[in-house]
Amino acid sequence: MKFLTPKRKIITEAAQSFTFTRRAMVVGGLQGAIGAVLIGRMAWISVAENEKYSLLSESNRVNLTLIPPRRGWIVDRNGRPLANNRTDFRVDLIPQRVIDAETTIRHLAQLLNLEPDEVDRIREDLEKSAGFRPVQVADKLTYDQYAAISVRLPDLPGVAPSQGFSRHYPAGATVGHLLGYVGAATAEDYKARKDPLLITPGFKLGKDGLEKAFDRHLTGKAGAKRVEVTARGKIVRELTTRPDTPGNSIKLTIDAGLQEYAGRRLATQSGSVVVIDCHNGDVLALASMPSFDPNSFSDGISHLEYEMLSKDDHVPLRNKTLQGLYPPGSTVKPMVALALLEAGIGPQETISCGGAIRVGNTLFHCHKRRGHGPLNMRGAIAQSCDIYFYQMAQRIGMDRIASMARRVGMGQKFDLPFPSQSYGTVPDPAWKEKKYNQKWQVYDTVNATIGQGYMLINPLQMAVMAARLATGKQLMPNFIHNANRPQPATVGATDEHLVIIRDAMNAVVNGGGTGGAARSSIPGVMIAGKTGTAQVRRITMAERAGGVRGNSSLAFKLRDHALFQGFAPFDNPRYAIACIIEHGGHMIRNEDAPMIASDTLSYLFDPAKAMEKLEMLEKGWGGTPAERQARQMAAFRLAKAIEKGEVSPPSDNAADDVGTAATPSPTAPARAPARDESEDDVPPPPGANVTGAP
Repeated sequence: MKFLTPKRKIITEAAQSFTFTRRAMVVGGLQGAIGAVLIGRMAWISVAENEKYSLLSESNRVNLTLIPPRRGWIVDRNGRPLANNRTDFRVDLIPQRVIDAETTIRHLAQLLNLEPDEVDRIREDLEKSAGFRPVQVADKLTYDQYAAISVRLPDLPGVAPSQGFSRHYPAGATVGHLLGYVGAATAEDYKARKDPLLITPGFKLGKDGLEKAFDRHLTGKAGAKRVEVTARGKIVRELTTRPDTPGNSIKLTIDAGLQEYAGRRLATQSGSVVVIDCHNGDVLALASMPSFDPNSFSDGISHLEYEMLSKDDHVPLRNKTLQGLYPPGSTVKPMVALALLEAGIGPQETISCGGAIRVGNTLFHCHKRRGHGPLNMRGAIAQSCDIYFYQMAQRIGMDRIASMARRVGMGQKFDLPFPSQSYGTVPDPAWKEKKYNQKWQVYDTVNATIGQGYMLINPLQMAVMAARLATGKQLMPNFIHNANRPQPATVGATDEHLVIIRDAMNAVVNGGGTGGAARSSIPGVMIAGKTGTAQVRRITMAERAGGVRGNSSLAFKLRDHALFQGFAPFDNPRYAIACIIEHGGHMIRNEDAPMIASDTLSYLFDPAKAMEKLEMLEKGWGGTPAERQARQMAAFRLAKAIEKGEVSPPSDNAADDVGTAATPSPTAPARAPARDESEDDVPPPPGANVTGAP
């Protein structure tokens, strides 16, 4: 077989030149395309995205830090600060930047000499933090402490020292429930607002009371600071700073001196005092004691102090003026008498009190076991005779009484800038049918007419009742100074009837009635009012037969409440007051509701004389509220240390010495040392940046 031989391709110089040229063009085209892409990308980065990468480069070299704004001041009706700001060196932890939390906390505890309970609080806050919220380590540091932290920052990642302002409450615990306090934002706060200011170290927002109600109004505009840093975050120099804009201030109707006096005058009792201006309804004082020191909460309260407050049977964490509800007792009798007059019962009509009356199958007693004998309306109010009101109330029925009760403010919901309020109860047949699906009974009327049974009131409502009985107008309580308000309506009672009631209330205090302890010590000023005792337990027939136990023999929670409502001066009412002492039982005259109310009113007419008496009384009570709380805290800390085995129990012989050693001096500060007032931020000038309402 013969195979074909392939024909040899002849490669010429021209063919080689053509092939090379074609390949070179392809490669050159590819190189050109890649070059064009690179040039285009470089042009895009350098021109179109120049600002973006310039900012990234700048942020790598420069840190921008927000400066928390100073909160607006809260001032009283005379411009005196109730809440202001003080210069502050502080240290916070940024959880997401902390590398070794335990080591960092241990070093900070050594440098700042922190108490063990403070260290425990920091650990717990760090564990609960969501990673974005700063954890306060300490504030109100000295400059040496601040500098000691600052120079060690490269070795303490996550530690953020800062200089700014902290909230300060000059009156301490006496304004705790009125103003509330400020604190760091929670995870829920940040999720709701997504505001970077909330995670800025040192920034705090209102948590309770008026601080919370007016938080947005009090919060100013944040400032900013640009600093040049190294790759490790060490500050090289400060570049520029934009100062913060302080928040707006708020002017309240509160009288700062009266507020502090009322809080201190409540002494060691658990109770409240409310004072209202009878001309316009302005609330001049709203004191609830015992209370917490808002400075402690704003600074970051320790677990030990919070535990002490939460376990106190006098409930210092509850605002008794707005959240406490009490049977009003005999303080409602002037209101009931006004309803009797409106129903046509004459003031001179008499009822004979024999000490008890049977209603159905139940025997209802008067507080005077042997009875008062025959009494008219004035005498029944002055002597607080239950039998008179038992019988008269049955004649007119509960609907008339309930109508008058609502007109004088009982059970009324007031539009107030407080997040939490309790409104009390004015019972009537319709209310019982709706709530319990039961018919109203005669004994319900008898109970309600002396302020027991279903009837409940809070101290503010009681003060409003006193103001409306004094003026005949439906005054509304107000906290914002110079707020625009409509003219109040009348309570619907004639002037003649109101004069009869006021005269009877004057007899309670100045005519041999039950409120003689409230008699004014100020010449020319007469106080009119009504005392009250509210039972918190049922007295059985067996106990009555064997003798009713006195309050002094009962446990604290079983004692009667002591109450007083009234106004002064009697002949030209200017101020109305309500005072409720929880479980006071009228046991201590100087710490009873009538005398506390009288002394508080006396401050408005003669402050120097009232303060002189208060300072004398406080010597027997163990000092001011701050001094007493400091001793209580020292004793509680010692008890906990003994419980944990950290301290040996004191021997009987050394008990007094140990107690003295554990008790701070009455003149010693409870927290930070006294500071120069020049360190405070500048007070708001008169009329500038101060508003009645946000």
